[in-house]
Amino acid sequence: MAEAGVPLEVLVAVSRSAPGTLARQVETQLRDAIRAGALRPGTRLPSTRGLAEQLGVSRRVTVEAYAQLGAEGYVELRQGAAPRVAATNPAGADPSPVTAAAPEPAARYDFRPSRPDVTTFPRAAWGRCLRDATRTIRTADLLYGDPCGVAEFRSAVADYLGRVRGTVATPQRVVGTGGYLQGLGLVCHAMAARGARTIALEDPCSSEEPRIAARAGLEVLRLPVDAEGARTDLLPTLAPDVVVLTPAHQHPLGVVLSPGRRRVLAQWLADSAAVLVEDDYDAEYRYDRPAVGAVQGISPERVVYAGTLSKVLAPGLRLGWLVVPGWLLDDVRTQKQLADQGSPRIEQLAFARFLEDGHLDRHLRAMRTLYRRRRDAVVAALAAEVPEAVVGGIAAGLHVTAALPSHHDERAIQAAARARGVALAVLGDYAPRAPFPPTLVLGYSRLADRAATRGVAEIAAAIRTSRR
Repeated sequence: MAEAGVPLEVLVAVSRSAPGTLARQVETQLRDAIRAGALRPGTRLPSTRGLAEQLGVSRRVTVEAYAQLGAEGYVELRQGAAPRVAATNPAGADPSPVTAAAPEPAARYDFRPSRPDVTTFPRAAWGRCLRDATRTIRTADLLYGDPCGVAEFRSAVADYLGRVRGTVATPQRVVGTGGYLQGLGLVCHAMAARGARTIALEDPCSSEEPRIAARAGLEVLRLPVDAEGARTDLLPTLAPDVVVLTPAHQHPLGVVLSPGRRRVLAQWLADSAAVLVEDDYDAEYRYDRPAVGAVQGISPERVVYAGTLSKVLAPGLRLGWLVVPGWLLDDVRTQKQLADQGSPRIEQLAFARFLEDGHLDRHLRAMRTLYRRRRDAVVAALAAEVPEAVVGGIAAGLHVTAALPSHHDERAIQAAARARGVALAVLGDYAPRAPFPPTLVLGYSRLADRAATRGVAEIAAAIRTSRR
């Protein structure tokens, strides 16, 4: 870019009373910043004219400083282009290099669960809603405001959840979050501040939930899960202050909380001072059964309902919500304020418009059809390639489970599959000590029909390899 481009600033100061010429002061400070790594290779620097104006000196001073740094190899100077820090530091490597996080390993066939097909993200519709939100957002909403979110977002979410999930909520009880896990953390910290000491988590459950509870100082109790869902009959014995359930589609087993267990749960909530965090996991995706209403609709004063766009649209949006009982709302608001002062407000307005214009309903209808076809392909392939597997959790969600005879080693299968370019989860990833048979957890959302069939064939080969 030419020197007439956008003005830049750099952390340099000069003083006529300091030792050395002005040019030497500029030169020394830039050289030290480059050596220390504050100015990284390739960083664009101000033009000689722009730096002179910033420092209030003649351009001759900055021309002389840059010329010296260029001669030493610290700065790249090209006619008609902005000065840049040289790609190679003549003083050597960064004195304190930071190791980057290892990239996620690529897989020919990716069966990892909890990952939607983001290639279907409705970019055009979302882009229109985002542009409209940027154009119409009130000046006041560009400030911090209520950490629970903007009014339009909270109203749209309350209406949507009441319509499709049977929740009972006013907009004032909706709290925008950065996704489900942040929402769970807010509730854990809010309850701990009110004196809670224990939390019951499903066994099995995601590996993040126990760590989030521990960060809030809560002792984790384990609530077993079987074919009817969580053992809610054990709650009076465990007597937790908080319980976390996935009633619509248990993660990862895929079972639905039975009507009898729901009644037991509702009675326990009515008789105790505990709070339920209802993770409405995969509730939007059901294929062979009607939708199951949210437990929050039965006990709105004892349930915190938690939802997210991570599986519905894309995890990268980092947008979710809580529906909080009135008595807990101020505590959760305080925790949200301390966490980040509120989720992105322009994106909240965009999602409100996205909902009101019917884009989410249309997207979900299309995705249910697509995911049902992919599920059917995986189930058929398992029946053909791994006939000994007992397939479960197929009625809803984005994954199935494949339970194998007890002589199999799920970790060995996972390793053999990885060697064949297949990524998958096993139940041990969620329940390292629970008494379950060797079980594969296979997400199908990102695999087209033929790829799913070929991938299951590779899994079958991995099973045979692991036995040998």
